[in-house]
Amino acid sequence: MRVTDFSFELPESLIAHYPMPERSSCRLLSLDGPTGALTHGTFTDLLDKLNPGDLLVFNNTRVIPARLFGRKASGGKIEVLVERMLDDKRILAHIRASKAPKPGAELLLGDDESINATMTARHGALFEVGFNDERSVLDILNSIGHMPLPPYIDRPDEDADRELYQTVYSEKPGAVAAPTAGLHFDEPLLEKLRAKGVEMAFVTLHVGAGTFQPVRVDTIEDHIMHSEYAEV
Repeated sequence: MRVTDFSFELPESLIAHYPMPERSSCRLLSLDGPTGALTHGTFTDLLDKLNPGDLLVFNNTRVIPARLFGRKASGGKIEVLVERMLDDKRILAHIRASKAPKPGAELLLGDDESINATMTARHGALFEVGFNDERSVLDILNSIGHMPLPPYIDRPDEDADRELYQTVYSEKPGAVAAPTAGLHFDEPLLEKLRAKGVEMAFVTLHVGAGTFQPVRVDTIEDHIMHSEYAEV
């Protein structure tokens, strides 16, 4: 299949930069399988479309503040986008810089450049970075990281995004992008679905930074997908 077969025009005016005040009040487009008919409604229409015994499967990953700014100790600004946390002291990340750091390069991260880290190895397009800090990687990210809003949201991240850019059932930190379909569920809707007898199950898929990478080939079959951590 050609990549161009999936091209469509998306007016910038239709891209929301902030969520609805009530998550479940957003619009819902429904497709009737047998007839192909399209219906425009609101997200709460799910209550009428789901039946007792139906199963909803949710991704309970939680977005981490995965974007870091700083500079190389030798000079030059850098931007670090965490791909995944390897352990309590190391991350695998994309690094944007005028000149890529070499193994052993010292990095000064955070808006105040207070966090010392070392680029220890390179794995293709990804960089392994170790933090020289007593705190865990997650604590460091929560302290100095920025929420990695997707490229189509053209605004700086805000403190409120740490909760707005999460599902209400997010539980396990590790994603660098929200599982966006789940952002529209709120607690009142979930309670009504449970009361109706709709069953719920949870899996974990930590969405990686590769989700932001463009498709650079002409044929879908030639596109190499990035890997992501999953737990079922």
